Amino acid sequence: MTGPGAETGRKGRGRRLILWRHGQTSWNVERRFQGSTDVELTEIGVGQARRSARLLASLKPDAIVASDLRRAADTAAELAVLTGLEVTVDEGLRETYAGVWQGLTHEEIIARYGDEYAAWKRGEPVRRGGGELETEVADRAAPVVLRHAEKLPEDGTLVVVSHGGTIRTTIGRLLGLEARHWESLGGLSNCCWSVLGEGVRGWRLLEHNAGTLPEPVLGDDD
Repeated sequence: MTGPGAETGRKGRGRRLILWRHGQTSWNVERRFQGSTDVELTEIGVGQARRSARLLASLKPDAIVASDLRRAADTAAELAVLTGLEVTVDEGLRETYAGVWQGLTHEEIIARYGDEYAAWKRGEPVRRGGGELETEVADRAAPVVLRHAEKLPEDGTLVVVSHGGTIRTTIGRLLGLEARHWESLGGLSNCCWSVLGEGVRGWRLLEHNAGTLPEPVLGDDD
């Protein structure tokens, strides 16, 4: 459903999670691995957040929770202005800590840590740069999302403002996918989001890397 009328169509359909990636930063443009480094939004990133917030506000979220890193917290603040909701910040939603990789460009990582990078892309458990395993990120982030989801009304919507890697691992954990398959979930563009809906067998991925409002699934799989 699109627009405010979407809420009527959602009655009795279960809770909904919107996992929203932050807006653009200068390190995104330079293709530098940010990890837990606290990099702020660019002017373009602020504009992205404001545009996306106008769309997401029409879904009438019940709560907003965000990473405490500025790029996520400032993105969340744009939605808070439009909805009147308070943003709860939680460091458990931070991006993956990646040790010595942080601050390096993609090319520098390949040149210095090529074998480690290749192993990660193959789905092997790798402490990138001596940092966190992806499963450790899911261990800290997924419970935060579930804890806030439990506070929702039965057809409520939670917006989670976080980071690309953290969102991917959280989705993988909530869907019950094996960690080696999490990479099959493509990345999120700046200020795009994924939508998970609550079904009778658990959480389902309804939208991924979306930048427009969800449309209903019309067909046998609805």
